[in-house]
Amino acid sequence: MEINNPQALAEVSEAFQRYQDAIVSNDVAVLNELFWDDPLTLRYGAGENLYGHAAIAGYRSARDPATLAREETKRVVTTYGRDYATTNIEFTRHGKHGRQSQAWVKMPQGWRIVAAHVSMMNQ
Repeated sequence: MEINNPQALAEVSEAFQRYQDAIVSNDVAVLNELFWDDPLTLRYGAGENLYGHAAIAGYRSARDPATLAREETKRVVTTYGRDYATTNIEFTRHGKHGRQSQAWVKMPQGWRIVAAHVSMMNQ
C-alpha cells in the first residue's frame, strides 16, 4: 500500500482545509457537504455522540457559532492508498487544548468524512 500518494494527499489536504475554514466561519452548507451523507457516518463531539448524517446536520444547524474560533497548533494528514485518509489536529480554544480526528474516504462525489471525533483536554 502506498502511504501519502502525492495526488491523494493534495486532494484530501484541500478538502480538509475547506472543512477547517468552514468550522471557523460556521459555513454549515460546506460542513454538511463534507460529511458522507449516510446513516453510517458518525461524529463524537466534545459533548455529544451523533450517529448518521441527519443527526450531524441537525447539530450543526442548532449550535451557537459564537464559540467556534480556534487556533490550530499541530496537523497530521496521512493517506493510505488513494481512497482513504486520516486527518488529525491539535488546537486551542478559549485557553483550552483540544483534538480533532477524522477518517476520510474518496467517494464518487469527492473526499468525505465518514467518522470524526473531537475532544478537549483538561490541561
